Amino acid sequence: MTDLQWGIVGLGGIAHDFAKNFDQTTSNLTACASRSQQKAEDFAKLYNLPKAYGSYDELLADDDVSIIYIAVPNRQHHEHIMLALQAGKHVLCEKAITMNLSELQEVIELAEQKQLVVAEAMTIFNMPLYQELHALMDSGRLGKLKMIQAPFGSYKDPDPTNRFFNPDLAGGALLDIGTYAVSFARWFLSEQPDVVASTMVPFATGVDEQSVTILQNQRNELAAVSLTFQAKMPKKGIVAFENGYLTIDDYPRADKAELLFNDGTKELIESGFTGNAMNYEIENMVKMIKGTLPNKSLFYTKDVIEILDQMQKIWYQQ
Repeated sequence: MTDLQWGIVGLGGIAHDFAKNFDQTTSNLTACASRSQQKAEDFAKLYNLPKAYGSYDELLADDDVSIIYIAVPNRQHHEHIMLALQAGKHVLCEKAITMNLSELQEVIELAEQKQLVVAEAMTIFNMPLYQELHALMDSGRLGKLKMIQAPFGSYKDPDPTNRFFNPDLAGGALLDIGTYAVSFARWFLSEQPDVVASTMVPFATGVDEQSVTILQNQRNELAAVSLTFQAKMPKKGIVAFENGYLTIDDYPRADKAELLFNDGTKELIESGFTGNAMNYEIENMVKMIKGTLPNKSLFYTKDVIEILDQMQKIWYQQ
């Protein structure tokens, strides 16, 4: 297969990170699109892209572009994924991939119909460390999984107009940082959990400002997910087993974990490089398109979106 060409839809901060860090040999970043031609041209000039489009439709009509990276606000993800798939493009979409499970089901059905790959740009599902840790779990050395802790706290300026607190832009901690915490928990849980308890404190605009959630599956594995947009918390994930526990600092893009066994012995597990997080997503996306890597991440993504749905159902029924 010849080199694959990428196009970016939406040119905000995360798109700049994607373009700045793009470093691949089997695919190329060649095009970008914005609703403003000038903004697209400025972006293309900054990252030496040969094509800049002043509308998303123009990018989707480019036959040379085969993969679309979607970096628009959360609420617009579903619309742009569907348009890209209808245009025959593979899609890598920023998290959270859709607002709810119903939207994601539509995306999956269309992708299957078109025989296209769609995936979420979730670092946890792509970092090499997490593949190593899964293999370690499967080896049986750690014994049965018992409990997971996944905190994520980030202080955001309490401005009701910014995207973090704006309900029109699908603001709130859950769809921003919460996807990381829930994805972390789901990666280690041996099967899909249910939300057995969840409580949320809203911001003045009505979006979730902070929350605590307990997950439990049929194997009685438990996970606690704690989120806040108004206080910093260390992103330290803890995964406890019968024979010891893992601690993973800065878990969204981690490249190392510490394993402490019950007898006090320690092991340091290292794999990958934090600074290459986006390239792992890009590289795996290309492998899935070429058929050399199964699209297992979509299985986890679907489970995560279902958990987010359950959490919000509990919150907004209270």
